[in-house]
Amino acid sequence: MTIEVKKTALVFGGSRGIGAATVARLAKDGFAVAFTFVSRPDSAKSHADDVAADGGQAFAIEADSNSAAAIRSAVEQSVEQLGKLDVVVVNAGVFKTGVVDEFSVEDLDQLLNVNVRGVFLSVQAATPHIKDGGRIITIGSNTAIRTGHSGTSAYQGSKAAVAAFVKGWALDLAPRKITVNNVQPGPTETDILSPEMVAALSARQPLKRIAKPDEIAGLVSYLAGNEASYMTGSSVTIDGGFVL
Repeated sequence: MTIEVKKTALVFGGSRGIGAATVARLAKDGFAVAFTFVSRPDSAKSHADDVAADGGQAFAIEADSNSAAAIRSAVEQSVEQLGKLDVVVVNAGVFKTGVVDEFSVEDLDQLLNVNVRGVFLSVQAATPHIKDGGRIITIGSNTAIRTGHSGTSAYQGSKAAVAAFVKGWALDLAPRKITVNNVQPGPTETDILSPEMVAALSARQPLKRIAKPDEIAGLVSYLAGNEASYMTGSSVTIDGGFVL
């Protein structure tokens, strides 16, 4: 009798928006998924329960990606529960705006600590526990290519750093056949956007709408699958043509 070994995944920042959709999609694809959250434990537990109700397996871990210790602990808890990891998705991030001469040091520190340092530390902590032939997928932003308006330079720089990271990591981990790729979404429907913001952003898009989280999760699913095994070091933009 053949015993099926379940695939495993860890999603940093998986309780809402793109992260929550990614957790649900990977669970649907047959992964047992651990995911982190930084606030609202009730919401995180509810999401895990929803995944279970749909026949999947997921559990939530409280971990602030601003903390190196919390990142390491999240990896350790994931491995303790799931064993070696097949896929790691780094979605945790913060969004702050402000023109260069008004952007506070405090906001800059938080943005760089989570969006750059936190991403690096998440990959660094997880890599020893990823199976050979596994996948690392970061969630960047199309702003790494183009923003189109002022006030986003710090955020743009943080996401450009992620796009640069994946190139080096892809070379570092190629001997283990671990692929590293970066998804760069454009504006996406999440709970941080009001209906007015959705309408304004949609008007600027060539397709006259913004993305749904499930559409971004679908691309993550592809990169996590067997058909993407020859793709590494790439940043893939999914933004309805905004950067064209």
